[in-house]
Amino acid sequence: MSTFHFAARSRNAKTGPIPVTTTSNDTCPASCPFKGKACYAEAGFHSRLHWQKVTAGKRGGSLQALLSAIGKLKPDTLWRHNQAGDLPGDGETIDAGAVAAITAANKGKRGFTYTHKPMTADNIAIVRAANADGFTVNLSANNTTHADELAALNIAPVVVVLPEAVHGNQTLATPAGRKIVVCPATYRDEVTCASCGLCQRQRTAIVGFPAHGTQAAAADAIASL
Repeated sequence: MSTFHFAARSRNAKTGPIPVTTTSNDTCPASCPFKGKACYAEAGFHSRLHWQKVTAGKRGGSLQALLSAIGKLKPDTLWRHNQAGDLPGDGETIDAGAVAAITAANKGKRGFTYTHKPMTADNIAIVRAANADGFTVNLSANNTTHADELAALNIAPVVVVLPEAVHGNQTLATPAGRKIVVCPATYRDEVTCASCGLCQRQRTAIVGFPAHGTQAAAADAIASL
C-alpha cells in the first residue's frame, strides 16, 4: 500500500516555501527510463533518504490523511504533489479513484504534479479528467520527440528533460515545432516554483528542464535520444 507524506512548507530552494508531497516509490513505473539511474529524487542525499523513509512507511501516512491535509489548504494555495513518486497506482497504472479524490480535495487550490506513467487508454482518461477539474497533471517526456508524442494527445500540459548543454532562456522547439520554455528556476536564482507557477498552468508551451545534478550524464543520454 502506498504511503503519502505531506509537508506544509518545503525547504527545497528551487521549489520555494510551498506545500509539497512525497509518495512511496511503488507508484513509479518500471518503464520510466530514469528510474534507478537518472532520477533526480534518487540523486540527492536528503531527498533520497526522505523518499526511502516514506517508501518504508516510516514517514507519512494514508491517502485519507493526505486528502485531509490538502483539503485544509487555504483557497488559491499553490502546492506541488510528488516531489518524489508518481500518481497513485502500482507501477504503470493510475488509480482512478485516488486521483479523483485528490482532484476533489484540490478544489479551489492550485495543485500540480508530473507523471511518467505510460499513457494507456485508461490512464489518458484519468489524466484528462484531473486537468479538466483543476488539478494540473503534467506529462513527463524523456526527450523532445517524446514530448511531441505526448503533446499530440491533447490531454495535459507537457514537460521534458533537455540535454545538459541547454542553458538560460534559449529559444527552443521540438522536432514538430512546438515551443519549449526552459524552466526559469534552472537559470535564475530568484525564481522558484512559488514565484513562477508555470507548471500549474494549462498551456501549449512545453516546459524544459536541462539535465543537471550528480546523475546529469545519465539523464543527458536519455534526453539526447
